[in-house]
Amino acid sequence: MVNNETLNMIKQRRSIRNYNPEQIKEEELQAVLESGLYAPYAWETGKHFTVIQNKEMLERLNHLAKETMKQSKSEDLRKMGNSEEYHCMYHAPTLIIISGNEKAPIPVHAECAAALQNLLVAAESMGLGTCWLYSVIMAFDSPQGGELLKELQIPEGYKPYYSTTLGYKKDSVVNVPEKNRNNITYIR
Repeated sequence: MVNNETLNMIKQRRSIRNYNPEQIKEEELQAVLESGLYAPYAWETGKHFTVIQNKEMLERLNHLAKETMKQSKSEDLRKMGNSEEYHCMYHAPTLIIISGNEKAPIPVHAECAAALQNLLVAAESMGLGTCWLYSVIMAFDSPQGGELLKELQIPEGYKPYYSTTLGYKKDSVVNVPEKNRNNITYIR
């Protein structure tokens, strides 16, 4: 097996759901965001990053997402939405939303996913925790979704596709399980 720092970082990265409350350093945030800017793309104006560190806005997003989840067809989502303990962002101090340009001539959600993967790996390389989230995006499906887009200054014509929490991990020990290699088919 090939062994190098990047491959080890990818294997080590895990979704973190337990954060220390202090805010990350500005230089760490900028380095993580820059990694997202360097993700592969076919349409240069295909993605937009929104960084939220305002506690009131984070709580509002959590509330709106949970209200939307309560109306879901999925029993699991309804349970999470109704849970007093569940917090969509696990009380992380920073949230990054990646939105895609719906006017692009090609689908940009893959570009947004590539940017998010870069953010996740870059954060791990700096010892920061992340968790790729879908539930918080459900806040934009609430009746206040259009208002949220404006408040968060998401450019017109862009749709939020992905998000991640970002913060200092409470727990530093990570269990890296073996992955199922039966998910690979070779045609040679």
